[in-house]
Amino acid sequence: MKYYLVAGEASGDLHGANLMKELKKLDPQAEFRFFGGDLMQAEGGTLVKHYADMAFMGFFEVAANLRAILKNLAFCKLDIANYHPDVLILVDFPGFNLKIAAFAKENNLPVNYYISPKVWAWNQKRVLKIKRVVDHLFCILPFEVDFYKGWGMVVDYVGNPLLDAVSAFKPDAGFLEKNKLAGKKIIALLPGSRKQEINYLLPDMIAVTDQYPNYQFVIAGAPSFNADYYQQYLGGRPIPVLFNATYNILNNAHAAVVASGTATLETALFNVPQVVVYKGNPVSISIARVVVKIKHISLVNLIVNAGIVKELIQQDCTPKTISAELDLILNDPIYRQTMLDNYDKLDQKMGLPGASAKTAALIVKYNAK
Repeated sequence: MKYYLVAGEASGDLHGANLMKELKKLDPQAEFRFFGGDLMQAEGGTLVKHYADMAFMGFFEVAANLRAILKNLAFCKLDIANYHPDVLILVDFPGFNLKIAAFAKENNLPVNYYISPKVWAWNQKRVLKIKRVVDHLFCILPFEVDFYKGWGMVVDYVGNPLLDAVSAFKPDAGFLEKNKLAGKKIIALLPGSRKQEINYLLPDMIAVTDQYPNYQFVIAGAPSFNADYYQQYLGGRPIPVLFNATYNILNNAHAAVVASGTATLETALFNVPQVVVYKGNPVSISIARVVVKIKHISLVNLIVNAGIVKELIQQDCTPKTISAELDLILNDPIYRQTMLDNYDKLDQKMGLPGASAKTAALIVKYNAK
């Protein structure tokens, strides 16, 4: 079959690549064309547009880049129409992908949505649109099944694809020596994969590093940027920026400062105590505070439905508050162990790996001709 996938950010690229890998096992004749990134490209097929040109987050940022977004939407629709795929797979990225789903539905293309939109967070009536334009919805968070059921939708719960990625990870035995990191405990800095996240968060992260001379800080670089981009924030500090090495960094980290998003869950799965941070355009954050109806922003806390990791958001995110939380993680054994014990509860909620294989099997089953 001919598959067209649309992923618009780094996490979607990861999950899209793993899904493609599983689809190839079930469908040796699979052909792929996609919006995505380097990981999906490594699985074969044709990369039409890189997510680095698409990832705008926040109400203000979306408005400011509306022309580029509309251009990408028009291009995506035209490319899908010209390709005539047998199957359309939309990976997360709801602001963009729900519009593509509506277009596909109008053109009688089967719509498979992997990693369901987080409509439970705000404007829940968007579920009604999803019911109209999505044929098969694959959920990765356990509480989503009951949420969608409450709106009269039958969905498939496939487990979380991060479990696949983490379980497939093979540590680099020489990672510390190769990167000259041996000798000090590592504190990982994960400032996100979008330019605006890095711009808002990395300066505060870097400001913290001077207070911990006995630790080695390491930045997990986003693949859509280069080392020179990060140097502007370092002020000459000898902090390494490592690319395509996030899991090796976390595998060796003693603590982490993490931008809210997929990385918070990855950090927890590697059993690394963390402080979650987030900043954005003040207008976007003000709007979000009004419309978002959830108690937590990090996936770790959302899944467990408890504040097991500290979330520092907007004005609460400063070098001083980050340092205060790091001090507890590094120097208070009871505080640290409590967080690790709570990670065990998270593991129980998450279940077992296999999301990519389950989703691929369902997609082939539902779309077989």
